[in-house]
Amino acid sequence: MTGTTILAIDLGKYKCVACAYDRATTAAEFRTITTSRAEVQRLIRTAGPAAVVIEACSLAGWVHDLCGELGVPCKVANTAAEAWKYKHAKRKTDRDDALRLAQLEALGQLPEVVVPAKPVREWRALIAHRQALVGQRVAAQNRVRAVLVGQGLPAPRGAKTWTATGLAGIAQFVKPLAECGPDELWRGMLDLALTAYRQAEELVAIAEARLDQLGRADRRVRLLESVPGLGPRTAEAVVAHLDDPKRFRSGRQVAAYAGLVLPRADHQARPGRPPQAAGPVRLGDAPVQPMGAGRVREAQPGQGPPQAGGGGAGSQGPGEVLGHAAGRAAVAGRPGPGAGGRGLTTVRTRR
Repeated sequence: MTGTTILAIDLGKYKCVACAYDRATTAAEFRTITTSRAEVQRLIRTAGPAAVVIEACSLAGWVHDLCGELGVPCKVANTAAEAWKYKHAKRKTDRDDALRLAQLEALGQLPEVVVPAKPVREWRALIAHRQALVGQRVAAQNRVRAVLVGQGLPAPRGAKTWTATGLAGIAQFVKPLAECGPDELWRGMLDLALTAYRQAEELVAIAEARLDQLGRADRRVRLLESVPGLGPRTAEAVVAHLDDPKRFRSGRQVAAYAGLVLPRADHQARPGRPPQAAGPVRLGDAPVQPMGAGRVREAQPGQGPPQAGGGGAGSQGPGEVLGHAAGRAAVAGRPGPGAGGRGLTTVRTRR
């Protein structure tokens, strides 16, 4: 291999397809390897490429870090870009994807995304994991209600239901499933549901304790928590997902990246302005927690997630706080200059 070689890798859960593409001759060689750190490292050392190109996916983080350790530039393609839409490909295979990565890089047309540092990626993953645990807790609460309602008993409602006193009241109906007769299996199912709730509650508490430690150590999170209506869960989600605000040129781009800006009806008609689209991050779906609240208010069954609403005059949102010191440097993966809106508005709690 030579210094003109581009190594494009289509990453898969079990197998990866690599394309060694020569810029000068446009010759392409393909190879399939097992998805593992050792195999990818061996492939990069053998190919000796000028650059490695991969798609944005759950595996991109450690591959990007590995390339950094080996001293090889790594570019991560934005798979939400126009070139990756299925309608533009007559055929879609792993080889086709790897070859397209290499060709776009050779033409200088590869749409890139920013890869955060590993601590930031781990932080984001913990936030998402905590949210998944909250979902398990809500599911267990719903199972408790369903079992009781199925027996003609009142459905527990309100926050007091899940206090020590409320749980003790529910526990009077439970019985180990192995000891239940054929006509009282519901008591055993209630016992299982209550046990699942307590386990989920404990896991959520462990995750939130660690997130609280990370938040207290981050100046940006503490700054956002000073905004009325923003609690630790929302503040950490905003900081972790926006990461470095200097990669945005304005608060409008922050809002577009966060998915809090809707397309304007007249946007297509304005010459020289690309279509506006919401970014990959959906901060509007982040849980909302008021200042001083003990727990994020979760969405109830039949309701949507907490919404990000418009603030009043003089309101200051997280996008304005984080984007205040934003520079003008262009960064790959940044929303286009056509992003509209007036920055993030104040996140309001649901009443």
